[in-house]
Amino acid sequence: MDPIQNPYAPGAGQRPPELAGRDAELQQFDVVLERIARGRPERSLVLTGLRGVGKTVLLNALRGAAVRAGWGTGKLEARPDQSLRRPLSAALHMAVRELGKPGEPADDQVLGTIRAFVERDAKPGAKLRDRWNPGISVPATHGRADSGDIEIDLVELLSDVAGLAQDHHTGVALFIDEMQDLGPDDVSALCAACHELSQQALPLIVVGAGLPHLPAVLSASKSYSERLFRYVRIDRLSREAADRALENPAAEEGARFEERALEQMYRVTGGYPYFIQAYGKVTWDLAPHSPITGEDVAVAVPEAEQELAVGFFGSRYERATPAEREYLRAMAEAAAPDGDDASSVATSAVAEHLGRKPQSLSPARDALLKKGLIYSGERGRIAFTVPHFGKYLRSQSE
Repeated sequence: MDPIQNPYAPGAGQRPPELAGRDAELQQFDVVLERIARGRPERSLVLTGLRGVGKTVLLNALRGAAVRAGWGTGKLEARPDQSLRRPLSAALHMAVRELGKPGEPADDQVLGTIRAFVERDAKPGAKLRDRWNPGISVPATHGRADSGDIEIDLVELLSDVAGLAQDHHTGVALFIDEMQDLGPDDVSALCAACHELSQQALPLIVVGAGLPHLPAVLSASKSYSERLFRYVRIDRLSREAADRALENPAAEEGARFEERALEQMYRVTGGYPYFIQAYGKVTWDLAPHSPITGEDVAVAVPEAEQELAVGFFGSRYERATPAEREYLRAMAEAAAPDGDDASSVATSAVAEHLGRKPQSLSPARDALLKKGLIYSGERGRIAFTVPHFGKYLRSQSE
């Protein structure tokens, strides 16, 4: 098969040629946008799921829907070592520019508030290179979003931006990827701001995406977050959706899959969107001609797994220290060999497997949690954030 015509796209956050299995989420978001535009109450949205299920792709698709609806939009990716002020200000600056015309009094006032909000983050006497250069020519607004208390400032900032959107008879959608990496103070402030916006029925919505434990992070910050957000679990694709993700792009290039090939692809990928693209790309390149057969898939699987071992799995494994790797391997081996790597394992089972006391393993476990390699959805249990990671680790020890 011609590799130049290969339609599959196994990239981080890269939209696949066929966004299969996400129609319900896209349709529901269109309803949310229209309801908010009409002044109807709606909750902000949080997408959760393992890595590789397409959260970032869906987040970008939802942003595209907001743009088509005439909304102002901004996006940021949270980082554990970064305050929310700077990336959030850049995202809101973009949204405001999409909303109106610079130079109008109302627009300039909001831009001044954004500038005041972010400049409050700079330390006294900070050098020029340490200050944010947002391209905002208007002066900072004094006495608004510049108190230094992130919760107070964020409520004022988002209220001003939402008020501007209301004046323009539209809305603002703020998209936050890797939302679980926000600091505790920033999470608390964001929840408080969303709460205030919902009470005032202002047209600003936050759409976050993160790992499965994100709801627990939000709940630990504000007890009312369970009612503040609508949580949507993004999971592996059904067999029908997975087949569409393979067949439709192939058909666009005049190729097709045999039924047995589709069965084998679903078995090896588990229905995870990233793996569908990764295995699909290798299978296309190695298949001699259309239709793609089960034998073609069998030939491609080892090479696809080798590529994933180096890039998708190996790069994460290399980030762990020897003690952390030992913990990861114990997690994989404590689980049932034929079980689902997406399921959780008791921390006591990991300790028992290593012949150690659970308390002695806390440093390794906590470090892996911070690195985003594992997560804890419930007390006393942990799971991999990456699907099939346990299978990879078990294969490495064989």
